[in-house]
Amino acid sequence: MTKPLPQDINILKDFGPITLSEMDGVKLMNRTDTKFVFKRQSLNEFLEILKEQYKVLNIKENLISSYKTLYFDTPEFQFFRDHHNGKGNRFKVRIRNYVESNLYFLEIKNKYKGRTAKSRIKLPDFELDLKKKSNSYITEVIGDPIHLESKLWNNFNRITLVNNNEKERLTLDLDLSFDWDGRTVNYGHVVIAELKQENANRNSLFYSIMKKNGIRPNGMSKYCVGTVALYPDQKYNNFKEKILLIDKLI
Repeated sequence: MTKPLPQDINILKDFGPITLSEMDGVKLMNRTDTKFVFKRQSLNEFLEILKEQYKVLNIKENLISSYKTLYFDTPEFQFFRDHHNGKGNRFKVRIRNYVESNLYFLEIKNKYKGRTAKSRIKLPDFELDLKKKSNSYITEVIGDPIHLESKLWNNFNRITLVNNNEKERLTLDLDLSFDWDGRTVNYGHVVIAELKQENANRNSLFYSIMKKNGIRPNGMSKYCVGTVALYPDQKYNNFKEKILLIDKLI
């Protein structure tokens, strides 16, 4: 089923298309990530500039893809705390449903020395309690057995752009929301952009647009933002600046 485009980003129809199979050359499972956060109302202006150098991912005639994610952490929120404390070698574990493709993956992201490595295996569905196969895979990737439990749900819509000339992907995440145990938090007023490259290239068109508009790189973790919102008892001193930025953009 084709989803209609929101009016404020109808310009996506003017982008050339790229399919999932054509994107194989820019999977970038080991890469550098540069994140930016800005107002949703600025997105159309930026897309107008980007349309000459980027193609948009088209899945079954949909230019926006829906993602539903279940995040895991230890009972003591070790992954969250590692990120909060700036640990150089840290992990995130999630199960993500790529809705339009009807695919589920157990995904492990390892951040180290400024790079991001992503490992994943297919699953048939979400697992609120991780099964033996999933736990074995997590142990294999992380290197040590670790007890994990489900912590929060995250939903968002994503525009994926691929540079025509460079090995570079740009994801633009919209309509961000988190929920757990009956509580829901929405951040529909912001866009989280992530520039994914083999090596950081500040000559990228998108990077130059951000610089021109005074938007600085901001390491905004969706899992950490959701944890702060849904678990206010967790220490988040080092994230206060990021949370204030989201509030300021309203």
